[in-house]
Amino acid sequence: MGVVDRLKSIGPGALVAAAFVGPGTVTTASVIGAEYAYLLVWTIAFSILATMVLQEMSARLGLITNEGLGEAFRNEFSNPIARGVTITLVVSAIGIGTAAFQTGNIVGGAAGLATITGVSENVWGPIMGLVAAGLLWTGSYKLIERVFIGLVIVMGLAFVLNAIIVRPDLAALGGGLVPTIPEGSAYLIAGLIGTTVVGYNLFLHASTVQERWDDADDLAACRTDTIAMVAVGGLITTAIVVTAAAVFPEGTQIADVGEMADQLEPVFGGYALTFFAIGLFAAGFTSAMSAPLAGAYATAGALGWERDLTSTRFRAIWLTILGVGIVFSALDYNPVEVIVFAQVANGLLLPILAVFLIYAMNNDDLLGEYTNSPLQNVLGGLVTLVVVGIGLRTLYDVLLL
Repeated sequence: MGVVDRLKSIGPGALVAAAFVGPGTVTTASVIGAEYAYLLVWTIAFSILATMVLQEMSARLGLITNEGLGEAFRNEFSNPIARGVTITLVVSAIGIGTAAFQTGNIVGGAAGLATITGVSENVWGPIMGLVAAGLLWTGSYKLIERVFIGLVIVMGLAFVLNAIIVRPDLAALGGGLVPTIPEGSAYLIAGLIGTTVVGYNLFLHASTVQERWDDADDLAACRTDTIAMVAVGGLITTAIVVTAAAVFPEGTQIADVGEMADQLEPVFGGYALTFFAIGLFAAGFTSAMSAPLAGAYATAGALGWERDLTSTRFRAIWLTILGVGIVFSALDYNPVEVIVFAQVANGLLLPILAVFLIYAMNNDDLLGEYTNSPLQNVLGGLVTLVVVGIGLRTLYDVLLL
Protein backbone atom coordinates (compact mmCIF):
# COMPACT_ATOMS: atom_id res chain seq x y z
CA MET A 1 0.00 0.00 0.00
CA GLY A 2 1.43 3.37 -1.06
CA VAL A 3 1.62 6.49 1.07
CA VAL A 4 -1.40 8.07 -0.67
CA ASP A 5 -3.49 4.94 -0.12
CA ARG A 6 -2.46 4.87 3.54
CA LEU A 7 -3.53 8.48 4.01
CA LYS A 8 -6.89 7.63 2.44
CA SER A 9 -7.39 4.95 5.06
CA ILE A 10 -6.94 7.36 7.96
CA GLY A 11 -9.58 6.69 10.57
CA PRO A 12 -9.11 5.11 14.02
CA GLY A 13 -6.20 7.44 14.77
CA ALA A 14 -8.56 10.40 14.27
CA LEU A 15 -10.74 9.08 17.09
CA VAL A 16 -7.68 8.92 19.35
CA ALA A 17 -6.55 12.45 18.45
CA ALA A 18 -10.03 13.90 18.84
CA ALA A 19 -10.39 12.12 22.17
CA PHE A 20 -7.26 13.59 23.76
CA VAL A 21 -7.72 17.10 22.34
CA GLY A 22 -10.65 17.73 24.65
CA PRO A 23 -11.63 20.61 26.94
CA GLY A 24 -8.94 19.59 29.42
CA THR A 25 -6.21 19.88 26.80
CA VAL A 26 -7.55 23.20 25.45
CA THR A 27 -7.71 24.62 28.96
CA THR A 28 -4.34 23.33 30.14
CA ALA A 29 -2.52 24.31 26.93
CA SER A 30 -3.95 27.83 27.08
CA VAL A 31 -2.91 28.24 30.72
CA ILE A 32 0.60 26.94 29.96
CA GLY A 33 1.05 29.33 27.02
CA ALA A 34 -0.20 32.33 28.96
CA GLU A 35 1.85 31.66 32.10
CA TYR A 36 5.07 30.16 30.72
CA ALA A 37 5.09 31.17 27.03
CA TYR A 38 7.06 28.52 25.07
CA LEU A 39 9.02 27.06 27.99
CA LEU A 40 6.86 23.94 28.29
CA VAL A 41 6.54 23.05 24.60
CA TRP A 42 8.83 20.10 25.32
CA THR A 43 6.00 18.65 27.40
CA ILE A 44 3.81 18.41 24.30
CA ALA A 45 6.64 16.75 22.34
CA PHE A 46 7.11 14.15 25.06
CA SER A 47 3.35 13.59 25.42
CA ILE A 48 2.91 13.00 21.70
CA LEU A 49 5.86 10.59 21.48
CA ALA A 50 4.56 8.72 24.53
CA THR A 51 1.09 8.55 23.01
CA MET A 52 2.49 7.23 19.72
CA VAL A 53 4.44 4.50 21.54
CA LEU A 54 1.52 3.26 23.64
CA GLN A 55 -1.17 3.67 20.97
CA GLU A 56 0.94 1.78 18.40
CA MET A 57 1.21 -1.13 20.82
CA SER A 58 -2.51 -1.08 21.50
CA ALA A 59 -3.40 -0.90 17.80
CA ARG A 60 -0.97 -3.70 16.94
CA LEU A 61 -2.42 -5.88 19.68
CA GLY A 62 -5.95 -5.37 18.38
CA LEU A 63 -5.06 -5.89 14.72
CA ILE A 64 -2.94 -9.04 15.21
CA THR A 65 -5.10 -10.79 17.81
CA ASN A 66 -8.53 -9.52 16.71
CA GLU A 67 -9.19 -8.89 20.39
CA GLY A 68 -9.81 -5.73 22.33
CA LEU A 69 -7.47 -4.69 25.10
CA GLY A 70 -10.05 -5.72 27.69
CA GLU A 71 -10.19 -9.24 26.22
CA ALA A 72 -6.41 -9.46 26.13
CA PHE A 73 -6.19 -8.62 29.81
CA ARG A 74 -8.98 -11.09 30.61
CA ASN A 75 -7.26 -13.92 28.73
CA GLU A 76 -3.77 -13.13 30.01
CA PHE A 77 -4.40 -14.77 33.38
CA SER A 78 -5.46 -18.39 33.89
CA ASN A 79 -5.66 -18.09 37.68
CA PRO A 80 -9.31 -17.31 38.57
CA ILE A 81 -8.34 -14.88 41.32
CA ALA A 82 -5.88 -12.97 39.15
CA ARG A 83 -8.40 -12.88 36.32
CA GLY A 84 -11.13 -11.66 38.66
CA VAL A 85 -8.95 -8.89 40.02
CA THR A 86 -7.95 -7.84 36.49
CA ILE A 87 -11.55 -7.77 35.25
CA THR A 88 -12.67 -5.80 38.30
CA LEU A 89 -9.82 -3.33 37.86
CA VAL A 90 -10.54 -2.74 34.17
CA VAL A 91 -14.30 -2.44 34.55
CA SER A 92 -14.23 -0.19 37.62
CA ALA A 93 -11.26 1.95 36.65
CA ILE A 94 -12.25 2.51 33.03
CA GLY A 95 -15.92 2.90 33.88
CA ILE A 96 -15.24 5.47 36.60
CA GLY A 97 -12.52 7.16 34.55
CA THR A 98 -14.60 7.54 31.38
CA ALA A 99 -17.59 8.74 33.40
CA ALA A 100 -15.40 11.38 35.04
CA PHE A 101 -13.99 12.48 31.69
CA GLN A 102 -17.48 12.36 30.19
CA THR A 103 -18.85 14.96 32.55
CA GLY A 104 -15.92 17.27 31.86
CA ASN A 105 -16.20 16.71 28.11
CA ILE A 106 -19.89 17.53 27.94
CA VAL A 107 -19.68 20.51 30.28
CA GLY A 108 -16.58 21.83 28.50
CA GLY A 109 -18.15 21.53 25.04
CA ALA A 110 -21.41 22.99 26.33
CA ALA A 111 -19.45 25.96 27.72
CA GLY A 112 -18.38 26.69 24.14
CA LEU A 113 -22.00 26.71 22.95
CA ALA A 114 -23.05 28.79 25.96
CA THR A 115 -20.43 31.38 25.05
CA ILE A 116 -21.86 31.67 21.52
CA THR A 117 -25.56 31.66 22.37
CA GLY A 118 -25.80 33.01 25.91
CA VAL A 119 -27.84 29.93 26.87
CA SER A 120 -26.50 28.15 29.98
CA GLU A 121 -24.17 25.17 29.59
CA ASN A 122 -26.50 23.34 31.95
CA VAL A 123 -29.02 23.44 29.09
CA TRP A 124 -26.59 22.73 26.28
CA GLY A 125 -24.93 19.85 28.14
CA PRO A 126 -27.90 17.47 28.04
CA ILE A 127 -28.67 18.46 24.43
CA MET A 128 -25.07 17.71 23.42
CA GLY A 129 -25.20 14.40 25.26
CA LEU A 130 -28.40 13.38 23.49
CA VAL A 131 -26.96 14.23 20.07
CA ALA A 132 -23.87 12.15 20.88
CA ALA A 133 -26.15 9.31 21.97
CA GLY A 134 -28.04 9.52 18.68
CA LEU A 135 -24.83 9.20 16.65
CA LEU A 136 -23.56 6.28 18.72
CA TRP A 137 -26.96 4.57 18.58
CA THR A 138 -26.75 4.35 14.77
CA GLY A 139 -24.11 1.65 15.26
CA SER A 140 -22.37 2.89 12.10
CA TYR A 141 -18.62 3.03 12.66
CA LYS A 142 -18.09 4.79 9.31
CA LEU A 143 -20.49 7.59 10.26
CA ILE A 144 -18.91 8.00 13.69
CA GLU A 145 -15.43 8.07 12.16
CA ARG A 146 -16.42 10.74 9.63
CA VAL A 147 -17.86 12.93 12.36
CA PHE A 148 -14.59 12.67 14.29
CA ILE A 149 -12.47 13.49 11.25
CA GLY A 150 -14.68 16.49 10.45
CA LEU A 151 -14.44 17.89 13.96
CA VAL A 152 -10.65 17.40 14.04
CA ILE A 153 -10.54 19.54 10.89
CA VAL A 154 -12.65 22.19 12.63
CA MET A 155 -10.27 22.28 15.60
CA GLY A 156 -7.26 22.37 13.30
CA LEU A 157 -8.61 25.31 11.31
CA ALA A 158 -9.55 27.22 14.46
CA PHE A 159 -6.23 26.84 16.25
CA VAL A 160 -3.45 26.02 13.78
CA LEU A 161 -4.29 28.82 11.32
CA ASN A 162 -4.20 31.32 14.13
CA ALA A 163 -0.84 30.03 15.36
CA ILE A 164 0.59 30.70 11.92
CA ILE A 165 -0.85 34.19 11.58
CA VAL A 166 0.28 35.43 15.00
CA ARG A 167 3.87 34.81 13.82
CA PRO A 168 5.37 33.19 16.90
CA ASP A 169 8.99 33.67 17.89
CA LEU A 170 10.42 30.55 16.20
CA ALA A 171 13.71 30.74 18.08
CA ALA A 172 11.90 30.85 21.42
CA LEU A 173 9.57 28.09 20.24
CA GLY A 174 12.55 25.91 19.36
CA GLY A 175 14.12 26.71 22.71
CA GLY A 176 10.97 25.40 24.39
CA LEU A 177 11.89 21.91 23.20
CA VAL A 178 14.70 21.86 25.76
CA PRO A 179 13.23 20.37 28.96
CA THR A 180 12.97 22.85 31.83
CA ILE A 181 10.65 22.90 34.83
CA PRO A 182 9.94 26.50 35.87
CA GLU A 183 8.91 27.06 39.47
CA GLY A 184 5.25 26.21 40.00
CA SER A 185 4.86 24.42 36.66
CA ALA A 186 5.02 20.77 37.78
CA TYR A 187 1.27 20.45 38.17
CA LEU A 188 0.62 21.87 34.70
CA ILE A 189 3.21 19.53 33.18
CA ALA A 190 1.51 16.55 34.78
CA GLY A 191 -1.86 17.89 33.70
CA LEU A 192 -0.90 18.28 30.04
CA ILE A 193 0.68 14.83 29.87
CA GLY A 194 -2.38 13.44 31.65
CA THR A 195 -4.79 14.94 29.10
CA THR A 196 -2.73 13.67 26.15
CA VAL A 197 -1.67 10.16 27.19
CA VAL A 198 -5.19 8.98 28.02
CA GLY A 199 -5.69 5.46 29.36
CA TYR A 200 -9.10 4.79 27.85
CA ASN A 201 -7.76 5.61 24.37
CA LEU A 202 -5.75 2.38 24.53
CA PHE A 203 -8.99 0.39 24.73
CA LEU A 204 -10.67 2.52 22.06
CA HIS A 205 -7.81 2.09 19.60
CA ALA A 206 -7.35 -1.68 20.00
CA SER A 207 -11.00 -2.20 19.05
CA THR A 208 -11.56 0.44 16.38
CA VAL A 209 -8.60 -0.70 14.24
CA GLN A 210 -10.55 -3.93 13.75
CA GLU A 211 -13.44 -1.92 12.31
CA ARG A 212 -11.10 -0.49 9.65
CA TRP A 213 -8.57 -3.24 8.87
CA ASP A 214 -8.42 -7.04 8.74
CA ASP A 215 -5.02 -8.49 9.66
CA ALA A 216 -1.23 -8.14 9.85
CA ASP A 217 -1.05 -7.16 6.17
CA ASP A 218 -2.61 -3.84 7.17
CA LEU A 219 -0.14 -3.13 9.97
CA ALA A 220 1.79 -0.52 7.96
CA ALA A 221 -1.41 1.42 7.18
CA CYS A 222 -2.43 1.17 10.82
CA ARG A 223 0.89 2.63 11.96
CA THR A 224 0.66 5.47 9.44
CA ASP A 225 -2.80 6.30 10.74
CA THR A 226 -1.64 6.24 14.36
CA ILE A 227 1.48 8.35 13.88
CA ALA A 228 -0.13 10.85 11.50
CA MET A 229 -3.26 11.55 13.53
CA VAL A 230 -1.56 11.64 16.93
CA ALA A 231 0.89 14.13 15.37
CA VAL A 232 -2.06 16.23 14.18
CA GLY A 233 -3.43 16.23 17.72
CA GLY A 234 -0.02 17.37 18.96
CA LEU A 235 0.04 20.13 16.35
CA ILE A 236 -3.32 21.43 17.54
CA THR A 237 -2.17 21.39 21.17
CA THR A 238 1.04 23.20 20.23
CA ALA A 239 -0.96 25.78 18.28
CA ILE A 240 -3.04 26.56 21.37
CA VAL A 241 0.10 27.06 23.48
CA VAL A 242 1.74 29.15 20.75
CA THR A 243 -1.21 31.49 20.28
CA ALA A 244 -1.63 31.99 24.02
CA ALA A 245 2.09 32.69 24.36
CA ALA A 246 2.06 35.14 21.45
CA VAL A 247 -0.95 37.13 22.67
CA PHE A 248 -0.70 37.15 26.47
CA PRO A 249 2.14 38.76 28.45
CA GLU A 250 4.14 35.98 30.13
CA GLY A 251 2.77 35.24 33.59
CA THR A 252 -0.87 35.91 32.69
CA GLN A 253 -3.30 33.69 34.59
CA ILE A 254 -6.39 32.54 32.66
CA ALA A 255 -9.55 31.94 34.67
CA ASP A 256 -12.34 31.31 32.16
CA VAL A 257 -13.29 30.53 28.57
CA GLY A 258 -13.72 34.19 27.70
CA GLU A 259 -10.12 34.97 28.64
CA MET A 260 -8.84 31.95 26.70
CA ALA A 261 -10.70 33.19 23.62
CA ASP A 262 -8.62 36.39 23.71
CA GLN A 263 -5.80 34.43 22.09
CA LEU A 264 -7.79 34.38 18.83
CA GLU A 265 -8.25 38.16 18.79
CA PRO A 266 -5.32 38.86 16.40
CA VAL A 267 -7.01 36.78 13.69
CA PHE A 268 -10.74 37.07 14.14
CA GLY A 269 -11.11 40.42 15.89
CA GLY A 270 -14.55 40.76 17.43
CA TYR A 271 -15.37 37.19 16.44
CA ALA A 272 -12.53 35.77 18.52
CA LEU A 273 -14.79 34.50 21.26
CA THR A 274 -17.09 32.77 18.76
CA PHE A 275 -14.31 30.98 16.92
CA PHE A 276 -12.61 29.85 20.10
CA ALA A 277 -15.94 28.64 21.45
CA ILE A 278 -16.53 26.63 18.25
CA GLY A 279 -13.13 24.99 18.71
CA LEU A 280 -13.91 24.27 22.37
CA PHE A 281 -17.27 22.77 21.41
CA ALA A 282 -15.64 20.53 18.79
CA ALA A 283 -13.07 19.40 21.35
CA GLY A 284 -15.75 18.62 23.91
CA PHE A 285 -18.16 16.90 21.54
CA THR A 286 -15.61 14.50 20.05
CA SER A 287 -14.38 13.59 23.51
CA ALA A 288 -17.98 13.19 24.70
CA MET A 289 -18.45 10.51 22.04
CA SER A 290 -15.11 8.76 22.50
CA ALA A 291 -15.25 8.33 26.29
CA PRO A 292 -18.44 6.21 26.40
CA LEU A 293 -17.33 4.30 23.31
CA ALA A 294 -13.98 3.47 24.94
CA GLY A 295 -15.69 2.54 28.18
CA ALA A 296 -18.01 0.18 26.33
CA TYR A 297 -15.17 -1.52 24.43
CA ALA A 298 -13.14 -1.94 27.62
CA THR A 299 -15.98 -3.25 29.78
CA ALA A 300 -17.46 -5.57 27.16
CA GLY A 301 -14.04 -7.04 26.37
CA ALA A 302 -13.11 -7.58 30.01
CA LEU A 303 -16.44 -9.27 30.76
CA GLY A 304 -16.28 -11.43 27.65
CA TRP A 305 -19.31 -9.78 26.06
CA GLU A 306 -19.76 -9.11 22.35
CA ARG A 307 -18.00 -5.94 21.18
CA ASP A 308 -20.67 -4.98 18.65
CA LEU A 309 -21.81 -1.37 18.29
CA THR A 310 -25.41 -2.57 17.86
CA SER A 311 -25.54 -5.14 20.67
CA THR A 312 -27.81 -4.47 23.64
CA ARG A 313 -25.12 -4.92 26.30
CA PHE A 314 -22.64 -2.72 24.43
CA ARG A 315 -25.22 0.04 24.09
CA ALA A 316 -26.19 -0.30 27.74
CA ILE A 317 -22.60 0.39 28.82
CA TRP A 318 -22.05 3.53 26.77
CA LEU A 319 -25.55 4.77 27.59
CA THR A 320 -24.75 4.50 31.30
CA ILE A 321 -21.49 6.42 30.94
CA LEU A 322 -23.10 9.02 28.70
CA GLY A 323 -26.05 9.27 31.07
CA VAL A 324 -23.73 10.13 33.96
CA GLY A 325 -22.26 12.95 31.89
CA ILE A 326 -25.69 14.24 30.87
CA VAL A 327 -27.02 14.26 34.44
CA PHE A 328 -24.03 16.06 35.94
CA SER A 329 -23.85 18.50 33.01
CA ALA A 330 -27.41 19.58 33.88
CA LEU A 331 -26.31 20.45 37.42
CA ASP A 332 -24.50 23.60 38.46
CA TYR A 333 -20.91 22.32 38.52
CA ASN A 334 -17.81 24.36 37.70
CA PRO A 335 -16.40 22.95 34.41
CA VAL A 336 -12.81 23.49 35.50
CA GLU A 337 -13.30 21.45 38.67
CA VAL A 338 -14.86 18.56 36.72
CA ILE A 339 -12.06 18.57 34.16
CA VAL A 340 -9.36 18.59 36.84
CA PHE A 341 -11.05 15.65 38.60
CA ALA A 342 -11.01 13.70 35.34
CA GLN A 343 -7.32 14.45 34.88
CA VAL A 344 -6.56 13.13 38.37
CA ALA A 345 -8.50 9.91 37.68
CA ASN A 346 -6.51 9.34 34.50
CA GLY A 347 -3.19 10.10 36.19
CA LEU A 348 -3.79 7.36 38.74
CA LEU A 349 -5.08 4.81 36.20
CA LEU A 350 -2.60 5.17 33.35
CA PRO A 351 0.49 3.62 35.02
CA ILE A 352 -1.43 0.40 35.67
CA LEU A 353 -2.63 0.21 32.08
CA ALA A 354 0.85 0.91 30.68
CA VAL A 355 2.39 -1.93 32.72
CA PHE A 356 -0.37 -4.35 31.66
CA LEU A 357 0.00 -3.36 28.00
CA ILE A 358 3.77 -3.89 27.87
CA TYR A 359 3.34 -7.22 29.66
CA ALA A 360 0.82 -8.37 27.04
CA MET A 361 2.94 -7.08 24.14
CA ASN A 362 5.74 -9.48 25.13
CA ASN A 363 3.53 -12.58 25.07
CA ASP A 364 4.80 -14.83 22.24
CA ASP A 365 1.71 -17.05 22.42
CA LEU A 366 -0.51 -14.03 21.90
CA LEU A 367 1.40 -12.07 19.25
CA GLY A 368 3.96 -14.44 17.75
CA GLU A 369 6.43 -12.52 15.59
CA TYR A 370 4.63 -9.26 16.33
CA THR A 371 5.72 -8.97 19.96
CA ASN A 372 7.61 -5.86 21.04
CA SER A 373 11.14 -5.36 19.77
CA PRO A 374 13.85 -4.45 22.32
CA LEU A 375 13.59 -0.80 21.22
CA GLN A 376 9.82 -0.80 21.67
CA ASN A 377 10.24 -2.26 25.15
CA VAL A 378 12.81 0.38 26.07
CA LEU A 379 10.59 3.21 24.82
CA GLY A 380 7.54 1.69 26.50
CA GLY A 381 9.48 1.26 29.73
CA LEU A 382 10.63 4.89 29.72
CA VAL A 383 7.09 6.11 29.07
CA THR A 384 5.80 3.88 31.87
CA LEU A 385 8.36 5.24 34.34
CA VAL A 386 7.28 8.79 33.55
CA VAL A 387 3.56 8.09 33.86
CA VAL A 388 4.19 6.23 37.14
CA GLY A 389 5.99 9.33 38.41
CA ILE A 390 3.08 11.51 37.29
CA GLY A 391 0.61 9.16 38.97
CA LEU A 392 2.53 9.35 42.25
CA ARG A 393 2.76 13.14 41.97
CA THR A 394 -0.99 13.33 41.30
CA LEU A 395 -1.73 11.15 44.32
CA TYR A 396 0.57 13.33 46.45
CA ASP A 397 -1.20 16.49 45.31
CA VAL A 398 -4.61 14.95 46.03
CA LEU A 399 -3.58 13.91 49.55
CA LEU A 400 -2.43 17.46 50.26
CA LEU A 401 -5.78 18.97 49.27
